[in-house]
Amino acid sequence: MSDNERSARSATAPPSVSSPLTPFAYSAADEEKRQGVRRMKATATGLLLLVAVIYVLATWAENAGIDGWPAYVAAAAEAGMVGALADWFAVTALFKRPMGLPIPHTAIIPTKKDQLGTTLGSFVGENFLSSDVVRTRLRAIGIGRRVGAWLSEPDHADRVTEELSTALRGALTVLRDSDVQAVVGEAITRRADAAEIAPGIGQALDKVVADGAHRRAVDLICSRAHDWLVLHGDSVMDAVQGGAPGWTPRFVDKKVGDRVYKELLRFITEMRDMPGHPARGAIDRFLRDFAADLRSDTDTRAKVERLKSEILGRGEVQDVIASAWAAVRTMIISAAEDEQSELRLRVRASLLSLGSRLATDGRLQGKLEGWLEDAAVYVVTTYRSEITSLISDTVAGWDAEQTSRKIEAHIGRDLQFIRINGTVVGALAGLLIYTVSHVVSG
Repeated sequence: MSDNERSARSATAPPSVSSPLTPFAYSAADEEKRQGVRRMKATATGLLLLVAVIYVLATWAENAGIDGWPAYVAAAAEAGMVGALADWFAVTALFKRPMGLPIPHTAIIPTKKDQLGTTLGSFVGENFLSSDVVRTRLRAIGIGRRVGAWLSEPDHADRVTEELSTALRGALTVLRDSDVQAVVGEAITRRADAAEIAPGIGQALDKVVADGAHRRAVDLICSRAHDWLVLHGDSVMDAVQGGAPGWTPRFVDKKVGDRVYKELLRFITEMRDMPGHPARGAIDRFLRDFAADLRSDTDTRAKVERLKSEILGRGEVQDVIASAWAAVRTMIISAAEDEQSELRLRVRASLLSLGSRLATDGRLQGKLEGWLEDAAVYVVTTYRSEITSLISDTVAGWDAEQTSRKIEAHIGRDLQFIRINGTVVGALAGLLIYTVSHVVSG
C-alpha cells in the first residue's frame, strides 16, 4: 500500500473506540499540509540533483582540460551535495530511519515520544508553572487596571449583568426545590438548635422596654380590648352569670355580671387613656423582670429552650421554613428576568462603580491583583505535578506513527528549507574553502 493510500485511510477511517486520545489522530487537514511538505521535499531533492549534475559537468569540463572555473564550480557543487545529504539525513532522522537502516539515534520522534513528553512536561513545569514566573507575568499584565477600564463602560456592565442574570436563572432552574428546601430547613433548624435564644431575647426585650417601644403595643391591646368589650358586653355578663352558683337568685347573678362588666370596662378605658396608669407600670416591671430572667435565670432559659424545640419540631413550622425557598426562588428569578428590577439595576450600578474604582484606584488594583496572583500561584504550585503529568500522559497515549506523521505535516515544510539552505550554504562554504586553499597553495 502506498503512502497516499495509507494517508487516505487514516484520514477517513473512524476513530478507534478504545483510544481516548483520537482527537490527535492523523486527519484530512493534516494530509493537505502533507501535500505541501511533499512539494518542498521535491524542491529540496531537485536542488540536490541540480548540484549533482553541475558537479558532473564541472568535473567533466575539468578533466577535458578546461582550466579555471570548472574546478571552482566542482568544489562548490561537491560541498553543496555533502551539505544537502547531511541535512537530508538530519531531517529524515527526526521522523524515521533513513533508507530503513537501523542507525542509532534516528527515528527520534517515534522512538523517543514518551521521553519527549516527559521532558516537555518538566520544561513547562519548571519554566511556566513556577510561582515567580506566574507572579511576574500577571503583574506585567495589569489585570486590575484593564478589568476596571473594561468594566467601567456601560455596555460592558450591561453585558456582565445580563450574563450574571442568565447564570443565576440557570442555576436556580437546575436546582431541585425539594433538595434545596431540605437543605434550607435543616440548616435553619440546626442553627436554631445550636444557638440559645433566651439571652438574646432578654437583651432585646430589655432594650424595647427601656426605649418605651412596647407602649404602642400596650395602647393597641387596650384599644382593641375596649372596643371588644363595648361590642360584646352581653358575652361578658353571660360568662359571669354562667359561673355563678346555682343557688343564687338570677337577678343577683345579673347584677354581679353587670357590675363586673362595668368595672372591667372602666379599668380598660383608664388603661387606654392614662399613660401613667398603675397597670401600665406593672406591665413595665413585669417585662423588665422577665428580660432579666431570660438573661440570667436558669429555669426560665431552660423553659424557653424547650419551647423553642417544641415549636421547631412541629410539622407546620418545618413546612413554613421549607416553603420559604420557593418564595425566595420565584422572587429572585423574577428579578433576574426583569431588566428594570431593583436587583439588576443595583448589580449594574455596583459593576460600574467597581470598574471606575479599579481603573483609578491603585490600592484596589494591587489588592485584586494580589488575590489573583495568590490564587494562580496556589493552583500551579499545588497541582503542578498533575498539570505536567497531563502533558506527559497525553503524549504517551499518542500513536507513535501518527504522531510522527502529524508533526511532520505541520513542521516538515519548514524543515525542508534546512535541506535547501544546507545545499546553498554547503556550496558557498566549499567554494570559499577551495578558493582559500588554491590561493594559499598557489
